Amino acid sequence: MNKIQAIRVLKEWDKKGRYIFTNHELAKLFPEDSRKALIAGLERLVKSGLLQRACRSIYINKEAHCFDSYAIERITKTLRAGQYNYVSLESALSEYGVISQVPIDRLTVMTTGREGIYKTPYGVIEFTHTKRSAADILQNTLVDTARPLRIATKKTAWRDLKRTGRNINLANLRELNDE
Repeated sequence: MNKIQAIRVLKEWDKKGRYIFTNHELAKLFPEDSRKALIAGLERLVKSGLLQRACRSIYINKEAHCFDSYAIERITKTLRAGQYNYVSLESALSEYGVISQVPIDRLTVMTTGREGIYKTPYGVIEFTHTKRSAADILQNTLVDTARPLRIATKKTAWRDLKRTGRNINLANLRELNDE
């Protein structure tokens, strides 16, 4: 892949609302490249600033017109594609005003996939595994059409926080009961 070809392909996907890609997706977008050529091409595009490495195997077209403030949530969806993921724990409780400390550099996510922590240029993504059924997750989370991930209800985020054994001392219980 050369830079001009990459710019053309990335602009096409920008028009479709996509700016985050996995290695696997990029390999499909540039099928004529061998694995070795693809890796070398991606390194060149990162060095030139056309792409940004978000974390292992995930790249971002930072210059995309469709780039939005939900980059970290989009990275989260890409990392755990095919799994149920929702914002919960400290991130959700902070949004609801139940805990006073705002996790600025961290997104806490419950997932039916693997646990893990990923450092990205947009903050740290912390995945915590849940064994909840899909029906339970869908019933106890909310959809905000502006954002990529579902968000736990106040009570669900609190329940998740307690179940995972995390610090519950920061919670304002009056705020918790105002749902």
